[in-house]
Amino acid sequence: MNELQIQIYEFGDFRVDAAKRLLIKSDGEQIALTPKVFDTLLYLVENSGKVIEKDELMAAIWADTIVEENNLSQNISILRRILGEKRGEHRFIATIPGHGFKFVAPVSPKSEVQSPKPSENYPQINTDEHGFETETRNPKSIIQNRKIYIFAAVILLISIGAAGFYFWRGSSKSASVFSIKSVAVLPFKPLAAENRDEVLEIGMADTLIAKLGNNREIVVRPLSSVRRFGNLEQDAQTAGRELGVDAILDGNIQHWGDKIRVNVRLIETANGTALWTGTFDEKLNDIFVVQDTISNKVAAALALQLSVKKRSTENVEAYRFYLQGRYHALKSTPPEIRQGIAFYQQAIDADPTYALAYAGMAQAFAALPITSDAKPDEAFPQAKAAAQKALEIDADLAEAHIILGTIEFWFDWDWTNSEAELKKAIALNPNNSDAHRFYAVLLTVSGRGDESISEMETAKQLDPLSLVVNALKAQAFFYAGRDAEAIEQANKTLEIEPNFWIAHLMLARVYINQNKFDEAVTEAKKAAEFSGGNSEAVSLAAYALAKSGRRDEALAMLEELKSRSNQRYVPSYNLAMIYNGLGSREEALNNLEKAFAEKDARLVLLKVEPKWNNLRNEPRFIELMRRMNFQ
Repeated sequence: MNELQIQIYEFGDFRVDAAKRLLIKSDGEQIALTPKVFDTLLYLVENSGKVIEKDELMAAIWADTIVEENNLSQNISILRRILGEKRGEHRFIATIPGHGFKFVAPVSPKSEVQSPKPSENYPQINTDEHGFETETRNPKSIIQNRKIYIFAAVILLISIGAAGFYFWRGSSKSASVFSIKSVAVLPFKPLAAENRDEVLEIGMADTLIAKLGNNREIVVRPLSSVRRFGNLEQDAQTAGRELGVDAILDGNIQHWGDKIRVNVRLIETANGTALWTGTFDEKLNDIFVVQDTISNKVAAALALQLSVKKRSTENVEAYRFYLQGRYHALKSTPPEIRQGIAFYQQAIDADPTYALAYAGMAQAFAALPITSDAKPDEAFPQAKAAAQKALEIDADLAEAHIILGTIEFWFDWDWTNSEAELKKAIALNPNNSDAHRFYAVLLTVSGRGDESISEMETAKQLDPLSLVVNALKAQAFFYAGRDAEAIEQANKTLEIEPNFWIAHLMLARVYINQNKFDEAVTEAKKAAEFSGGNSEAVSLAAYALAKSGRRDEALAMLEELKSRSNQRYVPSYNLAMIYNGLGSREEALNNLEKAFAEKDARLVLLKVEPKWNNLRNEPRFIELMRRMNFQ
């Protein structure tokens, strides 16, 4: 009799199947391990409770190979992460200084024996030259069981027919697939903390978000919402619940030399059920193949139909520069934005037909006048040229239409073309939160308050944790005359990130409108502090001080900004605001006209900003509004 003995080791919420070389969680999820990592775990588990010297462990794992101690350390680090140990914890593997390691969790070995009865009807299991199982049968058993096969086939056909009717009625849709309407792709994580490559980790997620988001059947959270979940100890289900999605795509990535290994799993947020798992080994220059395969496998698991779209580049070097550009530019501080622009330029140099790189550069240039007091008549033309170049290469690139539409209202004050471009972007990709966000801002400054709030709510549904989206929803409420809701929304934003300066800026605006000048000064100063001295925040504080009668303090801030303008650009719009608060109408109008000559983006607020209500009957103000195409 041939006996098959299966050795199982159980510990904590895990079990190791030595025969099948599997690590399995108590909920049945199988965790992918590389061969050497599995060997390390198995050796430790088999010798649980004993101190295993490093040399002994290395000799057992790499019997025929000379390796460095770092290989062992990396395997231990990977295991600790997979087993859920946090930094400083030793629930499973303890380090014994000067010696090696010890598996400290209680282990329960279990032997299961299967003894099939010999029979000519049983298949004989063999293996082919690749190690895969094959089977052969005794010819007599085939004849003897033919009737059984026919009977089984009939039963199978009946079952299939019944199942078909059941599915036809729509009663058996799997909750694991058809109920999933939203997905988050978390930043990929390294198997070993010391081998982090955040650009590649975030870039993989960003690319998959773009691929999976290219459909109208599910909502895929944008990078701005998920990038905060890149911590190595981040639990996928917890992230999924915070993001409010039905499923999470979570993965880790490891690369050595010119090779890359990616382990991915798609899990349900509600119960942690794995809908799909996969492991991919490719060369780094074949990373596009990995991304295409993952997105197609996930789409198949969710029964989605992805539209086939040509990649924006086939150049791996250009793609890498693009990822670095995104990584830096999206940090939204002036130095990081400029560093992002430099990387985008390298991507374009590597591939002059890289439309996404041009769109990224356009977005970065367009952000500079808003976030860092850069000269609009220098930054916006460069942004526009890059966006137009992107559209020359790919006329259907939603990202380029978004930036072009934004520039046309921030810089050109062409409200009609701006709306057409932003609507085009939404039509191309209705799941793009940026398209809805910038369209909402256009509606806000145009005085279409209710439409703006509705559009910003759409952006928030698509990107619920975006700080900018949440803060700009407060702005939409404010300029629609709904102060209480604006305050509530700004405070909700600060619950996500207490130091987000734009939310404090929004509160300052509302408090000024309510004549709560002390509160306004407090919030404006916080905005100035957290932004690194943004001149609009300083001018709001000075305006509130002036309106509350604290003229000397307001004048001191005005002089501070004027002195700053000798070193770098300070928008004249912000100086006009302070002068208006001080009651200097002529100086306020002079600076507004100077802002018009500078093409200051903040002038788009003239129609809806209540701080200018005292000037609306002034002929110079009326003419300014006409020249901006508001009248």
